[in-house]
Amino acid sequence: METSSKKSSVLPTGGGAALMNPSDTLVLLLDHQSGLFQTVKDIPVADLRRNVEMIARLCTLLNIPVITTASEPDGTNGPLMPEIHELAPHAVYVPRKGEVNAWDNDDFVAQVRATGRKTLVMAGVWTSVCVMFPALDAHAAGYDVYAVLDASGDPSEMVSRTSLARFVQAGVRPTSANALLSELHRTWARPEAADLAYLYGLVAPNYAAVIESYQRAREAALQAGCRTD
Repeated sequence: METSSKKSSVLPTGGGAALMNPSDTLVLLLDHQSGLFQTVKDIPVADLRRNVEMIARLCTLLNIPVITTASEPDGTNGPLMPEIHELAPHAVYVPRKGEVNAWDNDDFVAQVRATGRKTLVMAGVWTSVCVMFPALDAHAAGYDVYAVLDASGDPSEMVSRTSLARFVQAGVRPTSANALLSELHRTWARPEAADLAYLYGLVAPNYAAVIESYQRAREAALQAGCRTD
């Protein structure tokens, strides 16, 4: 399915305080690097990358700011996956000077603070280090922090379970790519509805089949002179 070129600002759609506020949200994509991907064992790397790509597309569609960074990209960790900046050209890359924890980099923290946003959505590789450390520090600094677990990866299932437990214990909110999409989407009554439907097909490929079957049925009904809505 091709996406349309329509784009607009995030629409204020109400909702309770329990859900993240799209206009207060900043996405941090941390160390999604080719070398580190080779160590991920708790999620298929193809699924991880597809979820990251969805997040990049979503942020572009809804005008949500993105900050990226990489750990030693000229070394064994490898370069940042190029799809992020291709799909989110507004993303700001902050280089580090060897810090394992992005929150130890003054430029990174300054870039986060400059957005004025207090809800941080983080994903990265490894979950237990590259997401965990800045998530804990950001939470301690007063930010509301979410960790997108299926847009992140760890070297084993055990490490992944430990990461989840530590997030919950510390007050960082675990979430998933499909939940993030729905939480920022909020309503189908918006001009980006078709583009958002495409994104659901990325995080849940079977949903793409649902959309296709509906479209085919609708086309057939219209050809037969019937209305479907």
